[in-house]
Amino acid sequence: MQVALGGGSEVAGESRDGANPFTPKAALVRYWNKQIGSDLQKSTFLLSKASPLSAVESATFTKLAAQNALSNYLPAFCKSANLFCFSDLGQSLEKHGPNSNFAVYSNKNFANYGIGEHGGTDSFKNYTDYFPVDPFRRYSRNSASHNDNFDNYGPEANTVDLSFNGYASGAIRGVGEFKKYSEDANVPNVRFNSYSSDGKSRKQSFRSYSTKSNAGDQYFTSYGKNSQGSPNEFTSYGENTNVIGSTFTGYGRTAIAATDKFTSYGFDGNVPENNFKSYGDGGNSGIDTFESYRNQSNVGDDSFRSYAKNSHSADVNFANYGQSFNEGTDTFTGYGRGATGHKIGFKFYGVNNTFRDYAKKGISFSRYTNKSSETVISTAVNGSSVNRWIEPGKFFRESMLKKGTVMPMPDIRDKMPKRSFLPRTISSKLPFSTSKLEEMKKIFHAADNSSMEHMFREALDDCERAPSKGETKRCVPSIEDMIDFATTVLGRNVVVRTTQSVKGSKQNVMIGSVKGINGGQVTKSVSCHQSQFPYLLYYCHSVPKVRVYEADLLDPKTKANINHGVAICHLDTSDWSAGHDAFVALGSGPGRIEVCHWIFENDMTWTIVD
Repeated sequence: MQVALGGGSEVAGESRDGANPFTPKAALVRYWNKQIGSDLQKSTFLLSKASPLSAVESATFTKLAAQNALSNYLPAFCKSANLFCFSDLGQSLEKHGPNSNFAVYSNKNFANYGIGEHGGTDSFKNYTDYFPVDPFRRYSRNSASHNDNFDNYGPEANTVDLSFNGYASGAIRGVGEFKKYSEDANVPNVRFNSYSSDGKSRKQSFRSYSTKSNAGDQYFTSYGKNSQGSPNEFTSYGENTNVIGSTFTGYGRTAIAATDKFTSYGFDGNVPENNFKSYGDGGNSGIDTFESYRNQSNVGDDSFRSYAKNSHSADVNFANYGQSFNEGTDTFTGYGRGATGHKIGFKFYGVNNTFRDYAKKGISFSRYTNKSSETVISTAVNGSSVNRWIEPGKFFRESMLKKGTVMPMPDIRDKMPKRSFLPRTISSKLPFSTSKLEEMKKIFHAADNSSMEHMFREALDDCERAPSKGETKRCVPSIEDMIDFATTVLGRNVVVRTTQSVKGSKQNVMIGSVKGINGGQVTKSVSCHQSQFPYLLYYCHSVPKVRVYEADLLDPKTKANINHGVAICHLDTSDWSAGHDAFVALGSGPGRIEVCHWIFENDMTWTIVD
């Protein structure tokens, strides 16, 4: 099929402003009038997210979707429909000089880059893109005395997708340094497969790696396997992060004289999850040091399975490990089993840990803390000392919504990529379920274990999970679906409310005039939150016992009106998790307090017309 698309095509006076009656936006307006009524004011905020497709484009892509042929026209589809898609990578940059400098650079293919390189240095400084997608397959493989520097790589990026497969495999000497890597990133997905395996005397250093990042996962598979005398250092790895997961599988397996040091790893993080599988298995004379690992973090879970199994003369030190404010969970299964001549020490080790099948000989515990012994952790959950992981103002009490109150405003800016809804004629023809994940990946050219696949799984998990007690929920891939859900719950006399702008974010604001919707009484609402997805997808839900407010937000110094905020207060929190961020921030527990929050940029709540 030949497809004529793009670039604002106009047919018979057609334009993208919806004037043509056959455009998706014009059809949406008619649907609004039918379901809600033409006498109620339409939400310009919501209509601004309607599909920009022309009538011809919409008809063409609808037909392609019905024929399962969209994958063949993905670039044109993404561009015309304003979707978030990862670019297909170009030719590899394997041909280069001995010294290369990549500054302010992004989305390139570094497969086979630096293979067999002798000497020289490659520098990646300020290498960034808001949505970087970079494969480093077989990078610096079999090199000798070649240095790689990744300095300030991918700062403040969103949905980072980086793959280091076979990086520095078989390399001799040289230094690989990752400094300020993926700092302040959102949902980084970084994979190190067979990284530095079979290397000799090559040092790898990770400093300030993924600090202040949000969510995301890091995978280290067969890292340093069969290496000799190759020190690895993780300093300030994952510090101040929110829900970062790291998996080390086969790390340092059968290595000789490996020296690994984890300093301030997961320090001061919120619910960090780290998994060490077969770490140091069969190693000889290895030294592993964990200092301040997951120290001062909130909760978090670590799993050490078959760690240092069958190793010889291993020396492992855990100092200030797991000294979290709220109890985390650490599991040691088969740790040190079959090892000979090993020395393992735990000094100031945290609470709530399981040592199953743990080899006891050669192990010392100094001030190990468990539930029945003296605790060395501050557990004052009511104090300000434990809420530093939660941004000030993200959650607040209903009593704060009074004229004259000065309070911190969180960063309510939308950090997701700009996208549009698809018209229902297209979205209804696209696969959307865990059982059809492979079909979804094919359409959007998503590789196995890529960020796109991770994005799909996260969205599907949210959409397919059972609703909580009293919750009514639905994921909506089109505005038509959102209108249907909102009117089903609330009736046809509805209005869309959202915070007017992002002004006042990350600073103190003063509450001006306050209006309670439905007279400030308990009311029904449908709140809709964005999901990370190629096209706009909202998780919409209605929960019982809420109050909704609108409030003018003022500059505390000048008293000038800077914003108009919408807030929702949840009165019944009895079924919330005890570890919910709101309770960490406010110092209470389920069912004991109400919790309020602002509606962030590009999120919304539907209510009845007041």
